[in-house]
Amino acid sequence: MFTIYPAIDLLDGKCVRLLQGDYDQSTVYGDSPVSMAKTFYEQGAEWLHIVDLDGAREGRPVNRHAIGQIAAEVPIHIEVGGGIRNMETVERYLDQGIERVILGSSAIANPEFVRLALSRYPDSIAIGLDVKQGKVAVKGWLEVSELSAADLAKQLIGFGARHFIYTDISRDGALKGANRDGAGKLAAEIGMPVVVSGGVSNTEELAAMAEMGSDRISGAIIGKAIYTKQISLREALKVVGAYAG
Repeated sequence: MFTIYPAIDLLDGKCVRLLQGDYDQSTVYGDSPVSMAKTFYEQGAEWLHIVDLDGAREGRPVNRHAIGQIAAEVPIHIEVGGGIRNMETVERYLDQGIERVILGSSAIANPEFVRLALSRYPDSIAIGLDVKQGKVAVKGWLEVSELSAADLAKQLIGFGARHFIYTDISRDGALKGANRDGAGKLAAEIGMPVVVSGGVSNTEELAAMAEMGSDRISGAIIGKAIYTKQISLREALKVVGAYAG
């Protein structure tokens, strides 16, 4: 089953998109995250991908109230990332009705925390592999580590990781096409499917990814292409629905 995750990125309480993770290149697409989430749900989305950009930069949840409001008012599955650095934050989000939390920078900065989270909530943890030239980026994409995405993923699989999100930073928000070859290669290397994020620009791409099979690419996160109406969410869901099962 190929899943489409429409994205809501929160900065100063508003729905924005960044270009290649650059906080100085943000575009505001809505003042009400709840209204945006309701729109996606009404168009047929079953999942929602939310990133607390303020939280990613500051290392603590900043937009948790707005995220909790979405969970309370919109009957949709939600995954959340950005600023999740300890078990208290993980458990607060899960208690709010969030189904999955995304751990990125903390996988490198605090591996003991990530191992604990995976041991307690393996199905509720997704690992965000934000990649720049094959290396994992951290601190809201502001720094690049020396660790490869595949090496990090393999380490975390050993501790129970089951969900991975592959983001090619160079393509994020640029509408230049997703790096499905890179994602497919990573999935093959780690023996586990990944969700693709960054650069998805048309339904043909989505069909190509869905056709690769859910054992390689199990879904795609789409942001800017939906906001700029380059992709119709309804049409996208219809296209990938043809590959269900």
